[in-house]
Amino acid sequence: MKKIYVAATGQHVGKTTSTLGLVANLKALGLSTGYCKPVGQKHLMHNGMIADKDAVLFSKVIGFNMNPEWHSPVIIARGVTKKYIEDPSQFDFENKIMNAAKKLNSKYDVVVYEGTGHPGVGSVCDLSNATVAKMLGAGVVMIVEGGIGRTIDKLWMSSALFREQQVPILGVIVNKVNPEKMEDLSYYLSKSLNRMGLPLLGVLPYDPALSFPIMETVKQAINGNVLLNGHKLNNKVEDIIAGSLVDAEEFSTHQNMLLVASIKRLNEAIEKIERISKLKNLKKSPLSGVIVTGDGRHAKWYDEADLNNPYFRKYNIPVITTKLDTYGSVVKISRIEVKINTKTPWKSKRAIELIKKHFNFEFFLEQLDLPIESK
Repeated sequence: MKKIYVAATGQHVGKTTSTLGLVANLKALGLSTGYCKPVGQKHLMHNGMIADKDAVLFSKVIGFNMNPEWHSPVIIARGVTKKYIEDPSQFDFENKIMNAAKKLNSKYDVVVYEGTGHPGVGSVCDLSNATVAKMLGAGVVMIVEGGIGRTIDKLWMSSALFREQQVPILGVIVNKVNPEKMEDLSYYLSKSLNRMGLPLLGVLPYDPALSFPIMETVKQAINGNVLLNGHKLNNKVEDIIAGSLVDAEEFSTHQNMLLVASIKRLNEAIEKIERISKLKNLKKSPLSGVIVTGDGRHAKWYDEADLNNPYFRKYNIPVITTKLDTYGSVVKISRIEVKINTKTPWKSKRAIELIKKHFNFEFFLEQLDLPIESK
């Protein structure tokens, strides 16, 4: 029975992406592979029970029946930390995690446990990533963002907790690397990591597709209100263009664009987009959605008739209003931290492809005494 714990040097560096790729590709190689998020924070209701959102995602992408007691045993919800500090005895976190591990370990050849945040997250409840990994008897795969000096510095600092707990680090995945620098970076990182006794398991290129938000995420970022075609909020956004800048030369793509415009410029911007679409022989609208911005002062700055452009209904374009002005909206949208979820299947597929192509499975499985040739 092999246990792998996926940790990261911080948030938003690709832990879920890498974990998903590992689980899916281990299964594809013939290994019976289980998944667990032992400690979760962001959660939702699943079949009447609370479960971490990543566990729900994995159940749908990988294809297993979600049992929160097995796959998401501990949730640190709002208010739990204060209650734990007040009286730790009212919680039974360790037994919940170990009972889940017992079930999964008996069922699979390999179980991949996904960590939470940076290595110290959970310490307030005595459940840091290092503590949980040691509790499970798992070896760690560490995820870090691309670079050389900064990457090594973060890696050394982040691995300190695991060294303190004497938890073995099986290797490192370096994520979000500039594709043009992959060969050079791989050479220097391999040399540096070898001196640290840490294998370099994979170097993954930065893929902009994994950073595309969907309209639902955009709506939340700007505290928007859906006026038209709310059933299209799963549309992905590849680029943003302001209404005042709509021009053929300004288009970096001709699909999945988000138009952000004031009510005064809206119809003029749509007319220009229609002309550009005709010029480029586009068969469908290049827009994934429209944000109609306010002036930052008035609660109601438009009439419903102002938004009754037939273009929106013809192409099923979701239209969202926000009190923010155009500049404020673009700033908010540009700061969105995008995560893989059940509404972004293209991201799940791409994550699996990236790990398959750039992760050294042969070396990794030999480390675990599970050579590919035996499967």
